[in-house]
Amino acid sequence: MSSNSKRIKFVSISLPILYGNHAYKLTPETRKTTTPADHTHEWTVFFKPVLGDLDLTPLLKKVTFKLHETYENPIRSIERPPYQVTETGWGEFEIIIKLYFHPGVDLGINEKNFQIFHALKLHPYNPQHPKRENGEVHSILYDELVFNEPTDKVFEILTKKPINLIPYKLTNEDKRDQEFIRPDENDELSRLDVYIEKIKQETERQAELYSRAEKEKNNFT
Repeated sequence: MSSNSKRIKFVSISLPILYGNHAYKLTPETRKTTTPADHTHEWTVFFKPVLGDLDLTPLLKKVTFKLHETYENPIRSIERPPYQVTETGWGEFEIIIKLYFHPGVDLGINEKNFQIFHALKLHPYNPQHPKRENGEVHSILYDELVFNEPTDKVFEILTKKPINLIPYKLTNEDKRDQEFIRPDENDELSRLDVYIEKIKQETERQAELYSRAEKEKNNFT
């Protein structure tokens, strides 16, 4: 076995990633001249590391995007960044993003492929939200790929630069709502903790009210 394919016991390392899609409404002129008549949007589905300058090519052999079967050549294979596919269409559907790592122990990778499911979004989550120019929609999700007991080579690739999301600078301050970052996740988890505690307290209150009602009922019988 190659020295760089030796696994590091009791170690896990995570790779923060972003994936999702951007979508825009097509103009009537564009629909008439360059797209099928029933296509209403242009969209781009993508996968990328949170640290945009982190080179994953030594690790990733290719990224495939499995589109709806009605598309010509529905499985699109991208071997170098940017890992993304742009198409037009009218409907929302699930896209399967699959990450293929370089095979074999000779390169020191020897990792299982990852599979990600993304629901293509062409319309806003909240219909009452103010409409954007050109009907643009951004559905961006944060996740982490976890490598348990990675090989020496994988560990080397993923630690060339510090994987640290805090502090994190936005690429464009005007597009604050188009970037999902770790502080957002922490804020959301904190809000969930508050709601969970409120539900717990309300459940306990309702249980106490029920217990009192049962006692009163028994007193009258």
